[in-house]
Amino acid sequence: MTAADDEEARLRELMRLLRQADARAAEEDVPLGEYRIPRSRVPERHSASIGTLTKTEVAVLRFLGWGRANADIATLLVISENTVRVHLNNMCRKLELDGVRELNALAGLLFHPLT
Repeated sequence: MTAADDEEARLRELMRLLRQADARAAEEDVPLGEYRIPRSRVPERHSASIGTLTKTEVAVLRFLGWGRANADIATLLVISENTVRVHLNNMCRKLELDGVRELNALAGLLFHPLT
């Protein structure tokens, strides 16, 4: 075996390890709309139902997690404030939450940046 063959074998092994790491990282993320949330941020009781949210509900949830008020969310998404409230109530029902306060806490957990 030459030095070039040895180098090629090491590079192949490194590529295999990188592919494995990428596959593990993808398994550890939860798809949520156009986002991927680290699985560690998603409470176990919501891991299945979180995937049932619509694209607009995820957008509302994201802005809620960033601390935006309903009126701000409505302006940003070009929908009425009443529609924002409907989305909030639908998410509470889908995620089996007791109210918007619990939804707000979950949104903060999912979308608030860690510092």
